[in-house]
This record gives sequence, C-alpha cells and structure tokens, in this order.
Amino acid sequence: MRQSKIIIAETIVPLLEQELAAFRSEAIFIISDENTERFCLPIILTIEKLRKSRLITIPAGDEHKNIDTLTYIWNELSTHGATRHSLVINLGGGMVTDIGGFAAATFKRGCRFINIPTTLLSIVDAATGGKTGINFNGLKNEIGIFAPVQAVLVGTQFLATLDNKNLYSGFAEMIKHALISSKKEYATLLALSLEKQEWSKFCPILEANIAIKQRIVAEDPKETGIRKSLNFGHTIGHAIETLSHQTKQPVLHGYAIMWGMVCELYLSHIKMNFPSSTVTELLSYCKEYYGQPTFLCEHYETLYELMLHDKKNDGNGINFTLLSEIGQVHINQTATKNEIFEALDFLREN
Repeated sequence: MRQSKIIIAETIVPLLEQELAAFRSEAIFIISDENTERFCLPIILTIEKLRKSRLITIPAGDEHKNIDTLTYIWNELSTHGATRHSLVINLGGGMVTDIGGFAAATFKRGCRFINIPTTLLSIVDAATGGKTGINFNGLKNEIGIFAPVQAVLVGTQFLATLDNKNLYSGFAEMIKHALISSKKEYATLLALSLEKQEWSKFCPILEANIAIKQRIVAEDPKETGIRKSLNFGHTIGHAIETLSHQTKQPVLHGYAIMWGMVCELYLSHIKMNFPSSTVTELLSYCKEYYGQPTFLCEHYETLYELMLHDKKNDGNGINFTLLSEIGQVHINQTATKNEIFEALDFLREN
C-alpha cells in the first residue's frame, strides 16, 4: 500500500486549491457531518472548483458510524452520478474520515478520496494510516478495509473551533505515539498546555507526532507486525468506549484510550517491569485532565467479553501491546482475566 501524502499548514484553502489544481474530475462529492457542515464547510466552499460539488451530510457522533449511514452515502453517490473517476472529500473528524473513506474505497470498487481532518484526534490518528471502516454488531471498527487516501490535508485553523474535551481526546493519541516512540517526545507533550496553545505554532509538534505513525505504517501497512504497536491502550480502551455506548453514557474516543493506556501501562509494569514512576505519572495526568472513568466494578465482566471480541486477537487469548520502557514495544502479549481486572482496579481506585 502506497504511503499517503500528508501536508500540514495553518490555513486549509491554499492546500486544497493546490491539490485540486491537478485533479480532473467529472464530479466532486464532499462528505461532512452536521457540525463540520456548519463550522468548516463554508471555509472550503470559497474555492471556485468546489462550488458545484455535491454535499453529503451525515449525523454527527460515533454511534452513527454504522451500516445505515454507509448505505445512505452509497445511495447519494449512486443517485448523483458518481463514477470511479469522481473525487470524494471527507471533511470532518475521525468518524467522517473512517466511514467516508470506506464508502469511497468500496463504491464501484474504489474512487479517489481526500481527507481533511478537522479535529485533533482525526489529524493524528483516524485520517492517516489507510484504515477505513464502520462499527457493526456493537463492536468498534468491526468492518473495514485498508485503503490509501490520495492526500491528507491538515489546516490547524480548525483546531480553534474545538472545545477542551475534544482537544484532549486527540491529545491522548499524541501521548500514545510518544509512549511508543521516545522519552523526549513524551516529556515534550506532557509539558504542553493545550488551553494556551497558539495553533499557528503547533504545526512542528503535529508533524513530529504524525511522523511517528507514518514510519510505523510504512514499515507494516497491513498490521501484521510492528503496526500493532499503535494499538497500545486500545484493547482496554476500545472496550471502555463500546461499553459507554451500550450504557448510553458515551465517552470520547481519546478519553477511553487514555484510561486504556493507564491500565495497559499497569499491565506493562507487572508483566514487563515498566517503571512504576511513569505509570504513576500518567495516572496523575489522566486524573487531572481526563477525570474518573465512567465504568464500575459491575461492568468488568462485560468489558472482558468485549475484549474477547477485539479484532487484534489471534486465538491465543486477548492481544495486548505492552511496553518495557518508553519506546520499547512488545506486541502480541497476553494477560490473564485477573490481571486485567487488577489493571481496571488500579485505574478506578487510585
């Protein structure tokens, strides 16, 4: 799978104009959700070439990343004459880039698409790496494919539209990249203040963080080996996120992943001798900025059952990525049920 082009700048319009200049298309479709239609779409519609594009608006929220929304997108593409030579622009957060990329990659066996991520989470995670998909049967990202995006265009101007919760949701994935990369990167991020951030000066920080994921994806595009390191925090984190939707108390993806990372650092400590001081440091950071997790002891069995359905499992138990040091990654690790429950206790009770 070819490496996707990722371009980062303060403003999005010049980036998109440059990308569209070389594009000859009979039709352009823009997929957005209700939020990005209101806050972000007017910015790119100043581009002459997009004024006759067809807008496909879907409901906001991960609970709508499902087969019904996917079918709606396919129907809109089909009804309005999309072909294999059309261009789809996914304008939004991770939910939009995931489902929009999947729709484009499968419609008529694939048409070209561009991602314009508008949240910090989608910039550093969902819009890069070639993963597309939907949730199915109550399980997160259960159906999907690897599909290379033509380009990922990042305008940091969109970050100014986000509230603190959505900023910290994306920042959790940045911290994950740092933990699997280097102590220097990790220390740099923990010292940042998102509330006081000047987004025009954030580009170098984003570039360095995204480059961590790019290097890993380039080495292992189909997640057969080292790309599994990017799943750190996600085995428990995805279970927490799925449970939150089942109990009608949805939490943002990054919050679930931060809680999952604390649990999986605890497992790393008891199984890989990961330094306890760093586990405690991340726990303190988590409690200050992400708060107390929403699940209770009575949910442990359900969380465990959800982990048993994790798509990373290979028949040898629940699959984890664990660390022995910051930047020292061990994929294809397992943990007992008691160890997992102990990790959940550590998060909740400290």
